[in-house]
Amino acid sequence: MIRAAGAILRKDLLLEWRTKESVPAMLLFTITVYVLFHFGLDRNSLDGDLASGVLWVTLLLAAVIGVTRLFAAEREQGGIDALLLAPVDRTALFVAKAAVLFGFLVALQVVAVPAFAILLLEPSPGPGLPELAGMLLLADAGIAVVGTLVGALAVQTRAREVIVPLLALPLMIPVVIAAARGTAPLWLEAGAAAVEGRWPLILGLYDLVFGLLAYAVFDYLLDE
Repeated sequence: MIRAAGAILRKDLLLEWRTKESVPAMLLFTITVYVLFHFGLDRNSLDGDLASGVLWVTLLLAAVIGVTRLFAAEREQGGIDALLLAPVDRTALFVAKAAVLFGFLVALQVVAVPAFAILLLEPSPGPGLPELAGMLLLADAGIAVVGTLVGALAVQTRAREVIVPLLALPLMIPVVIAAARGTAPLWLEAGAAAVEGRWPLILGLYDLVFGLLAYAVFDYLLDE
């Protein structure tokens, strides 16, 4: 399974490197939303809960773009049938696609978080960067798992562009709530405060539950 997952992962990363269809689109959407918030809210800077909410809602909506494109190559070129007929465990496909989406999210945030700080943030996030990075990675893992499940469910449907956000957004709401509440103290004007321990635990539990659920049901999602 590991070799098969590695092969699919390398194929998807190489394809994205050549075509640059997913990550640039996610990044462009994110920067555009930051600019809209910058002028639409008519404020020089954000802090606390508002700053955290803007950051995570924007990242969530950008992630939906990545989910929609996750199985695009297999769908457009008929590769999904070849993968289903190949004598490998279908879990390898799930692991590879989740890793790809996780990588897309990390690549997005490397640019999106500094852009957020420049356009919308008043206090410096420097003291809380390690905690912010940990929360980002935990949230990315949950989004990647759920996004892969939704993408696999919608890959063989005609209205996939509608089904993906309708299914993905409600399932990812707990991630946004926990991540936004957990990172809000990092954006306070008085200075970065520590992240409450319950929020990383909630994200970790979410990742574990949906990871086990994905392992149990992924084989059946791809059956017509």
